[in-house]
Amino acid sequence: MQTDKVTRWSVAREQGEAMKNTRQAIAMAGVAIFFGISRLVAAPIAVKLYALDCGTVETKDIGFFSDTGDYDGKPGKFVDSCFLIVHPKGILLWDTGLGDNLVGHPAEMPAAGVRFYETVSLASQLAQLKLDPQDITYLGISHSHKDHTGNAALFLKSKWLIQQKEIDWAAAASPTDSADAQLPALAKQANIHPISGDYDVFGDGLVKILTTPGHTPGHQSLKITLEHSGVVILSGDLYHMRENFEHHRVPVFNSSRAETLASEDRIDKILQNTRGRLVIQHDSRDFESLPKFPNYLD
Repeated sequence: MQTDKVTRWSVAREQGEAMKNTRQAIAMAGVAIFFGISRLVAAPIAVKLYALDCGTVETKDIGFFSDTGDYDGKPGKFVDSCFLIVHPKGILLWDTGLGDNLVGHPAEMPAAGVRFYETVSLASQLAQLKLDPQDITYLGISHSHKDHTGNAALFLKSKWLIQQKEIDWAAAASPTDSADAQLPALAKQANIHPISGDYDVFGDGLVKILTTPGHTPGHQSLKITLEHSGVVILSGDLYHMRENFEHHRVPVFNSSRAETLASEDRIDKILQNTRGRLVIQHDSRDFESLPKFPNYLD
């Protein structure tokens, strides 16, 4: 009788241990599944940033890049860059450069001592990535100066992201404002999406247009958050060279000195808060610090 009790107790104990082990196994499996799903949900979105060579500007006197005389009489050479941002939801082209018609046919303004030229076309660089202009989902235009809109006519099927303020200014601008006089007419033919203020391009905060007026009334910059490289801000023409960024110098031809300085202050704070990287689009040093096309930053 005693033996039967011991046997029953031993069997019950074994069954209890088995159930306990089963519950633990189920719990562990649940935890593993939960964390697996969490990793899947939280998996980073792959965004790529390509830097494209969209021309060169040479000038005998860069004095107009500072209204305090810092560069008077000094020559300068500037890259004219465009950028391609590839996101799982689409492709954004940021600025379009001087214009592919300048490849092999430089343009000069002798009175101003300025020369513009391209050595490689924007279209050929897109082709290296097996892209045609119609493959570009969005065209972001930092502002309406001709060195940023030269190839805009290639992208009439893309959704244009430009400040309404900039379109209005370009339509009313005088020749001395250097706005692209053809841009308002092109905008009417394009799939235009005029915006007012900041704009989240893909709806996830990774590619965001920032309103930075001052160079022109509707000037804008671009903030990109990359998985490995962190925050990168493309300047547009908020700055033309690293020295203007470091010393807060303002070009003589900007539409508003006060707005320029306010926009610079905003970008400074964003860079500090995000530990971000500023890419000054006309500064060859910044351009050359980026992966050489067709390599990319991610």
